[in-house]
Amino acid sequence: MDGEKRENIKIGMIVDIVLKADQKTGKLTRGIVADILTSSALHHRGIKVRLKDGQVGRVQNIYPYKTINGQEYMEGLT
Repeated sequence: MDGEKRENIKIGMIVDIVLKADQKTGKLTRGIVADILTSSALHHRGIKVRLKDGQVGRVQNIYPYKTINGQEYMEGLT
């Protein structure tokens, strides 16, 4: 999913972010969204979020929910 659109990101979702310190290398950090910090609808480098562990970065990948037999799962995760 598109991490540049605020509407795609919800609190509680699992996402990959790039931390400011990792912008040059592009290293991704996975976590659960605690807060959405970007107020605009779009941001070309990714919407800024705070993860539950307190780390802040811009969303690069979103793992959306998928419902199977009434159970919610995150797509792309095993």
